Amino acid sequence: MSQPQRRPPGELPILHVDMDAFYVEVERMRDPSLIGRPVIVGGSGRRGVVASASYEARAAGVHAAMPTAQARRLCPSAVVVTSDFSGYIEASSAIAEVFESVTPHVEPIALDEAFLDVSGAHRLFGSSSEIAWHLRNAVREAVALECSVGVASNKTLAKLASVAAKPAVHPDGPRPGLGVCVVSVADELDFLQAHRVEALWGVGPVTLRRLNEINVSTVGDLAAVPLERLVSTVGAAHGAHLAALARGIDDRPVHRGGLPRSVSHEQTFETDLTGADRVRSEAVRLADAVASRLRANGLSGRTVTVKVKHPDFSLRTRAHTLPEPIQTGHALAHVAQELIGSLDLHGGIRLLGVAVSNLEETASAETESATRSADEREAAPAQPHQMALDLNLPPDAQTECGDETIRGPTGDTELDLRLAVALDAIRNRFGRTVIAHGSAALRDGTPGERRWGR
Repeated sequence: MSQPQRRPPGELPILHVDMDAFYVEVERMRDPSLIGRPVIVGGSGRRGVVASASYEARAAGVHAAMPTAQARRLCPSAVVVTSDFSGYIEASSAIAEVFESVTPHVEPIALDEAFLDVSGAHRLFGSSSEIAWHLRNAVREAVALECSVGVASNKTLAKLASVAAKPAVHPDGPRPGLGVCVVSVADELDFLQAHRVEALWGVGPVTLRRLNEINVSTVGDLAAVPLERLVSTVGAAHGAHLAALARGIDDRPVHRGGLPRSVSHEQTFETDLTGADRVRSEAVRLADAVASRLRANGLSGRTVTVKVKHPDFSLRTRAHTLPEPIQTGHALAHVAQELIGSLDLHGGIRLLGVAVSNLEETASAETESATRSADEREAAPAQPHQMALDLNLPPDAQTECGDETIRGPTGDTELDLRLAVALDAIRNRFGRTVIAHGSAALRDGTPGERRWGR
């Protein structure tokens, strides 16, 4: 499996995305009468515990892990809703798909938060800050929920930054937060050492009490403690860990749990997209982006899915599974365009997405091209063929998809792979926007344009 690409100089690789009052907001989607009221989600019995509290309830002192009975006393007007994890899991799955549409390097921490390594996503999505704003908008579009994003050089700082980006608790109702907080390398220590020491991972009640005994209350105080004294206070391993964190040192990588479920790319348009030709052209661009990310991460996939969202927010998807895995824009665009042909596009669409799932690890396009080329040359001499940059090519195979016929390749041809190798080489050297497929480059006359709503 390939490692994340090296990031451009000055770019911050780690994002921490945390949903805002996740359980509460999912319950409010189920029951809009809860909007604006203090809400407690959790067990309602004698031994019930708060799983989540709305910002209105937090203003009264309610917080997660508090006994529900105590929370009721603090906020008598609160509505207590019993946790129903089916809805939370469904929303979490949709959010995970958004994360994986940007990078396969996603480490879920809970249903409502995750770390992302975006060091390989800058050519496609822009700077880390742009990626963070894109994720906020994409999550809102997908599940109508808000999230806060921290951007930094490591996990500790990104986690603290996402907290700094969150809405603020206020007696009159929540105050909007930053939404995205970026901690530059130059500002890391000032940002970190101003925090209370209990904000660090590994500082629980026992450790906090011991640190308070040696007059440590902030991370800055902790950084000033000699290592020998810290070790004698909390132990050798724990002391070394806390000393490193206090200096902003955290080398933990983002660990993803196996292969991602899918690799996808979608676009929400500022004005509704109309006309089949325009939609097909956009599909080529999206397919090319997905295929590029598949190859960059040593992946290929068999199932192609197209998603469209109409102006009334109704969602339609079509999917087809190929007999062989693919990782090139040519093959993916053929299938995506045929699937689009089975959708009703009257009235326009506000969102278009292309995804590949049923993933597996595979050789790079360059290796696969060389291998397949040798096999095919041994079987028969290669015939002259003009490689095209326009993916609207005649079909070269036909497979069945339920009641529909999908015309397009059943796998990547040698020419597909050779073209992919050439495109990757050009883009790696000169940037992604210097070359585009002909059928995608003509949209609005602006090749390579990114049009994300904010």
